[in-house]
Amino acid sequence: MTNQATPPNEHQPDDASTQPYLRRIRSFVLREGRLTKGQQLALENHWSSYGVNYQPVLLDLDQLFGRSAPRVLEIGFGMGKSLVAMAKAAPEQDFIGIEVHKPGVGACLSEAVAQGVSNLKVFEHDAVEVLAEMIPEQSLDTVQLFFPDPWHKKRHHKRRIVQPDFVQALRSKLKIGGVFHMATDWENYAEHMLEVMQAAEGFQNLSANNTYVERPEHRPLTKFEQRGQRLGHGVWDLMFKRIS
Repeated sequence: MTNQATPPNEHQPDDASTQPYLRRIRSFVLREGRLTKGQQLALENHWSSYGVNYQPVLLDLDQLFGRSAPRVLEIGFGMGKSLVAMAKAAPEQDFIGIEVHKPGVGACLSEAVAQGVSNLKVFEHDAVEVLAEMIPEQSLDTVQLFFPDPWHKKRHHKRRIVQPDFVQALRSKLKIGGVFHMATDWENYAEHMLEVMQAAEGFQNLSANNTYVERPEHRPLTKFEQRGQRLGHGVWDLMFKRIS
């Protein structure tokens, strides 16, 4: 990826052709939106406090946060408002956010500073690479994936991030008993997630009827979601526990 948040990622290879994994099918399209002045200032002034630069070296999460605590990782936090709200509501936990879009990272940092949140670290990079290279095995209590790109056209379904290989890679990062929590407002994607997860080795559905769960209180209801509810749109939450 290019355009890492300040400071730049000195570990990024200049020649992407030397890194075969960069040619895999990606679950996102990098749209470089325009940074607001506030987002730019947040990146310049607060990346050193909240940001983690990508490099292919395993993190010591206790050292990163300065303590040992339950760890929650969110993939694709958007503008970060709900992630910051969750971190503020659970100071006894540590939160890690991963987002590829710079304006969202800047907005998240700005919100974190405004809310006085200190139990949060963020990446501006591809979550698949961060998970594979930087997150230790069995180090996470929860992984969250809320409203990922549904890639609703059938020919694009291969781009959906929830695929068997990804789920097994993620499984190894969860502790036994750790939870993978997904949410989507696209019913077809919800069905796809459910099919993949029901077939996934080492996971147990936390739904009483083996389908979907009610939105837990710790997942904030976004303005986008509230608008969807008023329009009669559905939202599907899935929670699967690692059992082996």
